[in-house]
Amino acid sequence: MKFLDVLKGANQNLLRNKLRTFLTILAVFIGSFTIITNTAIQSGVNSFIDGQVAAYGGDGYLLITTPGAMTMLGSQLFSAASSEPEEYTADGAPSAMAPITAKQVEEIKDLPAINPDSVATMKTISATYITSSETDKKYTVQLQAMAPGQITIDTVAGTSPNMDADEYEVTLPPNYPKALGYENDEDIVGQTVTIAVQDQVTLAYDLLEAKVVGVQAPGIVTQNAALVNTALSDAVYDLNTKYYPDAQKAQVYIVTAEYDFENYSADDVKAELEEIGLTGMTVSDLVGQVKAFFDVVIAVFNIFGLIALLAAAIGIINTLFMSVQERTREIGLDKALGMSSGWVFLSFSIEAIALGFWGSVMGTIASMVAGNIANAAFHSPGGFLEAFPTFYLVEFKPINVVLLILLIMAIAFLAGTLPARKAAAKSPIDALRYE
Repeated sequence: MKFLDVLKGANQNLLRNKLRTFLTILAVFIGSFTIITNTAIQSGVNSFIDGQVAAYGGDGYLLITTPGAMTMLGSQLFSAASSEPEEYTADGAPSAMAPITAKQVEEIKDLPAINPDSVATMKTISATYITSSETDKKYTVQLQAMAPGQITIDTVAGTSPNMDADEYEVTLPPNYPKALGYENDEDIVGQTVTIAVQDQVTLAYDLLEAKVVGVQAPGIVTQNAALVNTALSDAVYDLNTKYYPDAQKAQVYIVTAEYDFENYSADDVKAELEEIGLTGMTVSDLVGQVKAFFDVVIAVFNIFGLIALLAAAIGIINTLFMSVQERTREIGLDKALGMSSGWVFLSFSIEAIALGFWGSVMGTIASMVAGNIANAAFHSPGGFLEAFPTFYLVEFKPINVVLLILLIMAIAFLAGTLPARKAAAKSPIDALRYE
């Protein structure tokens, strides 16, 4: 007796009662479809969130400010959704931020959890409004200087600013291209916009021309600010602080650093920062809550999937018990002709595994088809993910699919163990006399 013969015979035996086999496979299909789809959704959500975290420096990234400044920065740097540009009015006035002292910067470097070489200061720059030649309207805009190697932003058009470029470059937040008079995001790439910068002492305006090199993709962690390269941020900073005393120009308002997140918790680091009068925020402070919410929802749906698989396992047991009952004389004849109990057990076990295999494969195919259709529909005009072009809700990772199919086959094997043992234990004499 060859294994391939047993495998072929097991699949042929499933076709003896097509309706019963179909109903059993259908039960496995429902359970596998539910679990594989839920796992794909969880992979899609986690990939998107992990990408957002990595884009802003990863799990160990820490943004440090004085306590009063964090609320202002939270609305700019960690906005959960991109807001529409606000039209500029002359009423607004820039908000003041308390500086971080040089002593505090050194104290940050001395914290045991902080990598001292990663501590860097960021220039605080501000612009009054932004406009273009395609519109007569002016819109408020927040600017953010980019530190080399620190931030990698997903874009829907173009790229992030080139930090080494001599010309002024800017990557706009979402929604700004249409506000500035362009039909779509691609049209504004390569065009020039005008940024008005106000001197903080005389309140006089200077106009800077900058090349648009990209448009940011909306996300859970979105900058909600125009990202500028070093040349432009230096020019804006010089204009902002043109008449500042040298001591005031040297003031630091934002410090970034990396901490050892494998050995220290974020709460430990924040507690140490509070002792020196500062506060810190990680990217996970926001996205961690979103990720936890999705994990709970997916876990609940997976419970329903496991219940469906349990029902399918019971169906497999029932199907094989009935098959054993119907083929009692056949089992007796096979054993009388020399088939061992082990081969009989293997034959019925393979039938159980085949039920799990075909049900899980069909469930996987259906899940992939439904997932791809859903992704396309969700990103179509009017879809609820239209504003998040880089967020694919359903993402099938081959390793996850293979492992889930193997898991379902293992469950089917365990379900078929009892009927297979019963078949293997039959006496050939008793089986041949069975009516």
